[in-house]
This record gives sequence, structure tokens and C-alpha cells, in this order.
Amino acid sequence: MPTYHFVSTLLSWLGTGLAVVTAGYAVVTLGAALRGIRDRAPALGAADRTRPVSMLKPLHGAEPRLYENLRDFCRQTHPDYQLIFGVREADDHAIAVVHRLCAEFPHLDIDLVIDPRVHGANLKVSNLLNMLPLARHDWLVLADSDISVPADYLVRVTAPLADPGVGIVTCLYYGVPQESFWSRLGALFIDDWFAPSVRLSHVFGSTRFAFGSTIALRREVLQAIGGFEVLRDTLADDFWLGELTRRAGLRTVLSDLLVGTEVSETRLIELWTHELRWLRTIRAVAPTGFALSFVCFTWPVSLLGLALNPSMLNAWLVAVAGGARVARFFFGQKIRRSSVSWYEVLLTPFRDLLLLLEWAMALTSWRVEWRGRVLHACKDGPMRYL
Repeated sequence: MPTYHFVSTLLSWLGTGLAVVTAGYAVVTLGAALRGIRDRAPALGAADRTRPVSMLKPLHGAEPRLYENLRDFCRQTHPDYQLIFGVREADDHAIAVVHRLCAEFPHLDIDLVIDPRVHGANLKVSNLLNMLPLARHDWLVLADSDISVPADYLVRVTAPLADPGVGIVTCLYYGVPQESFWSRLGALFIDDWFAPSVRLSHVFGSTRFAFGSTIALRREVLQAIGGFEVLRDTLADDFWLGELTRRAGLRTVLSDLLVGTEVSETRLIELWTHELRWLRTIRAVAPTGFALSFVCFTWPVSLLGLALNPSMLNAWLVAVAGGARVARFFFGQKIRRSSVSWYEVLLTPFRDLLLLLEWAMALTSWRVEWRGRVLHACKDGPMRYL
């Protein structure tokens, strides 16, 4: 009987603890979202600080909306920039898209690199190494191929580079789903889990991030950390590009500009594989934060807390957590300045449950799949092919 009482008390306290931390996280991330709405304003005077920019866009295949996304970069208001597209294979379907853009924008400075050389395990970095010799300017911007941007993008993301204390500038992003249930769930992964956690860490002063959506830096900074060569065998090359500049004593700037990223997964297995790779990569570079991220899964974790201790206090905490989570969903639309169907908020419990399952699965292995390759994510080390 004493043992039963001890276990019952322990589970009761555990239930209350889960309800408290999930409600607390939901409330503070709602506060970070409200602050994000207040702080979203274009950088004034940015156009006065522009310098010539070379933009590197590694490509791989004809991804969904590739033409539309690349076209955004051809319509920039920046007065002097170069676009460099790079592929590894001569029969890559992205080449036709680049040729179409060259014909549509003959006045732009556009280069296409077709180079099969592989410099390490990370093929994207190999692509960047092959492209870099053609970069004519000392301010560089890297962006993934599935990113959509506004016309003032280059002006705004490069403006902070005028400060010699800045290492990189990066952009948070939102999901652009296709007309698919699983694609919409994937967008919620970004908009309703990943982005709020980044905003929260930024509010508390953390800048330990860098996203493939955008990395702007000066050539001298890239050379000071050893160039792209030091990243050729690393997973999460974007994170480590930022981390190495921070270790060199330079600041990371999170731009106020949000960019879009395509969410092209239309099947559960595709979404599961993609998000599992993200989660295991996060586990590799930020193990403590990953271990504590269960507090982000508001619905299943708070309801588990209520099930373990069905008290009035816990019921109230679950209501607070749920209310804050719903409010954060709608305020997130204001940050993105976009709209989604109101009923998509009903997907958030299922989204949280799927995330919880993926989080648990991410703890069981370091195996990740990326563009047909099986990799091993290992903290602070090179990725190794299995």
C-alpha cells in the first residue's frame, strides 16, 4: 500500500508538471508571436547601404514551383546583383528553368554552373564550391532552391552586412503548402512548431541558428572560417556556417523579413522521412533543447498531464494551453501576412501528436535520409554514409 501511494503521488505530480510546462510554453510563445507582429517593419534606409551582391542558388531537379520561386530572385529591386545557379548533372531538369529565366531577363547578370565534381559527402556544399569561383562580388547570399521572396529581399537581407561585427544574416521562413492534407501538416510543422520556438529563443537572446532559406555574409568572413571546404563533410551545413562565424566572435542577425519555403510532401511517408531528418539534425546540434522540446507538443502532453492528475488545476492549465495555442495559430498568420482556412486550427492536435511520435522516434537512431542517400547524424562530427 505505501508503494502504491508513492507511485500514485509521483504520477500526480508528474501530471501537474506536464500541464504546467506545456501551458507555460504555449503562453510565452504566444507572447513571442505578439512581439513578432509588433516588430515586423521594413529596415529603413537599407537602400542607402547596398553593395554589389553575388547570389548562389544550388539546384537539384525540377522541384515544385521552381520557376516561380527562382523568378522571385530575378525581380529584385537591388541595383547591382549577380545570380549564380549550379547543378551537378548535365541532364538536370532545373537547367531548362534557368534557360527560361535567362531568356525572360536578358538584362540580368546570370551564370549557370554545370559541374559534376564532388568535394565531400555533402553534395550541396560541393555544388557551392563549384559555383563560388564565378562570384564576382564580395557580398554573398545563399538561398535554397525552394524559397520564395519579395522584391526587396536582397536589399533588406544584405543591409546588416555593412556592420563589420556581423557574421551572417539569416531569415526565418513560413511553409507554402500544396493542395494536400500532408503538405498542410508539413506547413504546420514549420509555422506552428519550428518558427515559434525560434522566435522564443530569439526573444531570450539566443542567435544560435542559421537557416538554408537565407544566409548572407561577406567573402572575407567565409574565408576567415575556412571557406566552404570546412563544411564539405557536414550535415546541417547552414547551421555550422553560422556557428563557425559565431565562434569567430561575429554576430548572427535574424532578419525581420520572412521568406516562404515549399512544402511538397504529399504522402505521410514523405513527410515522416523529411521531418525525422530535421528532428535528428536538431538533436545532433542542440541535444538539450531537443530533449526538452516535448513541452512544445501542447495537445497530447497537456492532456496526458490531465489524465495522470484529473484535478481542477490541471483542467484549467489545459484550457490555458489550448487557448494560447489557438491564439498563436491565428496571430502567426498576421506575422506571415497570409491567411489560411480557419478550420486548419483543428489540425493542430493531430499535428502535435504526429510530432510527438516523430520526436520519440528521433531518439532511437541517428539515421537520416536526404535526397536518396542514407546518412548518419552525429553531434559535432562529419556525416557518415551507412
